[in-house]
Amino acid sequence: MIACLEQRFLPESEAVAGTSSGDAQEEEWEEDLGLIRGLELHGPVEIDCATSPPSAAAAARDFGGIYRLPPVAVVWPASSEDVASVVRLAARSPRLTVAPRGNGHSIHGQAMAAGGVVLEMRPSMASLELVPGATPAVRAGAGALWDEVLEWCVGRHGLAPRSWTDYLGLTVGGTLSNGGISGQAFRFGPQTANVIELEVTRCSDLFFAALGGLGQFGVITRATIPLQPAPDMVRWMRVVYADFEHYAGDAEWLVSRAAAEAGEAFDYVEGFVLVNADDPVNGWGSVPLERGQRFDGEAVPPAAGPVLYCLEVAAYYDLRDADDSVDKKAEGLLRRLRHVRRLEFRTDVSYVGFLSRVKRAEEEARGRGIWDGAAHPWLNLLVSKGDIADFDRQVFKRILRGGVGGPMLVYPLLKSRWDPRASVALPAGEVFYLVALLRFNRPPPEGPPTEELLAQNQEVVDCCVVNGYDFKMYLPHYRSRDQWERHFGEQWPRFAKRKASYDPLAILSPGQRIFRRGQGPLGEQDN
Repeated sequence: MIACLEQRFLPESEAVAGTSSGDAQEEEWEEDLGLIRGLELHGPVEIDCATSPPSAAAAARDFGGIYRLPPVAVVWPASSEDVASVVRLAARSPRLTVAPRGNGHSIHGQAMAAGGVVLEMRPSMASLELVPGATPAVRAGAGALWDEVLEWCVGRHGLAPRSWTDYLGLTVGGTLSNGGISGQAFRFGPQTANVIELEVTRCSDLFFAALGGLGQFGVITRATIPLQPAPDMVRWMRVVYADFEHYAGDAEWLVSRAAAEAGEAFDYVEGFVLVNADDPVNGWGSVPLERGQRFDGEAVPPAAGPVLYCLEVAAYYDLRDADDSVDKKAEGLLRRLRHVRRLEFRTDVSYVGFLSRVKRAEEEARGRGIWDGAAHPWLNLLVSKGDIADFDRQVFKRILRGGVGGPMLVYPLLKSRWDPRASVALPAGEVFYLVALLRFNRPPPEGPPTEELLAQNQEVVDCCVVNGYDFKMYLPHYRSRDQWERHFGEQWPRFAKRKASYDPLAILSPGQRIFRRGQGPLGEQDN
């Protein structure tokens, strides 16, 4: 039972083993349990999670599958008042921490509270309400999944948010606490730039602090998100490049053109790196959009290197539009690109179907046992335009030339689309690239050991540091104050001041490992 009080950030093998810390900690444990038993809430509570009931066991794990950090209690809040009651209770203890948990899609334990209280925001905090007006909006509970928002808004009202994430099985509160990036962000900005109101407080500074604030300043319980008319259909296209300079140049032209002439641009721009080999997961087989389409390997230039690049674009349209309007728009833009002409792929899908594309991949991964049954040591970076070409040479062509067992996303974003008042840390310069290494490997012994994949991630990060790249970790996880200060850079004083103002006891989201309860910012000695 005492192992649950361990606050260190431990791999599963260490956290499960645990050791008793003596009578003093036993007394502290019982004191905290007594406080929690005295809670009067509208939602259910699971206490003493050391016995690992199934309902509480989920709160000790996340999608990353790398750590197991059991809480002392799990609360399913029925209202924002329940959330406030839990935080107020934690303030009466010198040890308790509180972490909101959405769909558990964190990678490194960010939504856990070892020995603390986890707020399970699903399903009770998942309401959806239309806010009518000149600019309609949806008022969504923080525990609502984005695919629930999509189906409700489009199906009932013919409306949709402007900015999404690629994977819609995430909660509203979760993505707004980090950023929320997808192929629409170059036009409308991330999800944090597309919010009218947050239910946290009426203080405007806390509004911006909470957006991208990693859960450090308050628990988001509801968000009001502006809507626009939803299109009917999507022309979805992929084209392949052998040369990174051409790929990056075309991608940057598309997003920059979109910033100036949105009416003539694609509605969605992303891209990924693939291995130059006949591999269904890491290579050629990852490019076709539908059955019957075949990647012609003979079209790849003989001088191509170990990896290729796929630019993925989409144009939205309505069924009432002229039949040839989307053809003229899409083909006119494609003709200006410098891709390999014989490596073009197209399909037309519904708008909802397009946005739900990763859900289909999820279903396939579940069937293969690589979704819930495997660790996911993912790595997400934001790399400046000035360093991305060398990053390609050092990382994609060298460290990751054999692939990662899943997508390796790389596509440009515009800094001017992000609100600088939010807490997200970004590279300098107007253009930077999202790099996402989304590993889907089978568990050992069929797949590589998790430690090996984590070591490769560290090699990528070390490469960025040694070469002096201007980069930030997206969905960051660090282990010392120096690392966090370097991550936030000149924004660190503002971040620390916001913490001192809104959560001076360091109660919230301890799994981020930025601040420690009762000790302030982490020091270098913490591991």
